[in-house]
Amino acid sequence: MKQMFYLKFKKMKRSFVFVPAIFLVLFLLNSFVLKEKEAKKKPIKESKSSAIVNIIFKSADGGQTWQNISEGLPKELQREGVWRDGLFANDRGLYLRAGNGVYHTEPNSTTPFWTKEIFPGEQRNIAPGKNGILAYDFRGEFLQKINGTNNWSPMYTNFQEQAVRIDRTMDWMYKNYKEREVRSVFETTGGTVFISSNNCLFRSTNSGKTWKQVHVGDGGMKLAESNGVLLSTSKDGILRSTDDGQNWDSVISEGGAGIAVESIDGGFAAIVYNAITQTNSLHISLDNGKTWKTIGEELQPSWNSLLLKKIGLLQFSSDILSIKQMGKYLICGRSDGIFRSSDMGKTWKRLSLPTIENYGFNLSVSGSVIYVIPNKGC
Repeated sequence: MKQMFYLKFKKMKRSFVFVPAIFLVLFLLNSFVLKEKEAKKKPIKESKSSAIVNIIFKSADGGQTWQNISEGLPKELQREGVWRDGLFANDRGLYLRAGNGVYHTEPNSTTPFWTKEIFPGEQRNIAPGKNGILAYDFRGEFLQKINGTNNWSPMYTNFQEQAVRIDRTMDWMYKNYKEREVRSVFETTGGTVFISSNNCLFRSTNSGKTWKQVHVGDGGMKLAESNGVLLSTSKDGILRSTDDGQNWDSVISEGGAGIAVESIDGGFAAIVYNAITQTNSLHISLDNGKTWKTIGEELQPSWNSLLLKKIGLLQFSSDILSIKQMGKYLICGRSDGIFRSSDMGKTWKRLSLPTIENYGFNLSVSGSVIYVIPNKGC
């Protein structure tokens, strides 16, 4: 009898030791989450001077040093962030659509300097075109500024008429506007234009005079081109075309949507959502998209951050959000920082950045210059 009592007491003793351990773990997890939430609640400190801070940073030495080039941009951007499709970089520098203007900075300028051009419309999105800048909105109202001119002219004015006739889907956009929603626009070096709509990809080979449906997409298609080969994101992964976008084949599928595609030397880089691991995976191809290699395993979120996210204690984990090539480097943007690889993704080094409150980083590259834009959730 005494022995049975002793065994029960010993078992209860172990239980009392185990229970506080559980509470200790939960307490630490809860404290971690509270700190994360408190950090996100802290207001962004505005500069007391006339200079604007923490909107856009620039590096011309591979990300070793950074220059704040925010001065001269609208003050609202400090609080609101940059619109997702409201900027791009090319060999002419960085273009940004904000307020009532289009802002431009040269890639080789040594001091922060923006030129502003008053914009005649309300289109918030901009994209590079073969002959100039394209501006557009979700209703498919396009403007274009030809390189070397100062005027913005209407473009693709018959797109909606043809798109509605081709795609008769009765969705919210059609019921309210009798139009097809425009998500993105892309022009190849050969002049073929693609418009990603709510559930179709439209293609024109005659500067937008006539349009044809070439692939049933999902509205979120983003395109990239390298050596005459096209890649596109889709709800099922990454698609590839070798005939100027007339036909498409799946090249990467992990059960989730394609997040991003970018051209790099010899091929492409792509980010895909893996439905099993619930993380974004990174892939590169050095033969124009024929074969692919998974890279960036060390950039994957840690198991504890994935666990916290899964049980609802953490809103954001360190997901891979963007990938660019800058000279000999691959630059990867994650929700908690910027990473650089000099060996095509075998190893990665975290770059030092100014302390910025944000939910990730958008990257734009022009030659050997990289621009980093903190994402405020816009």
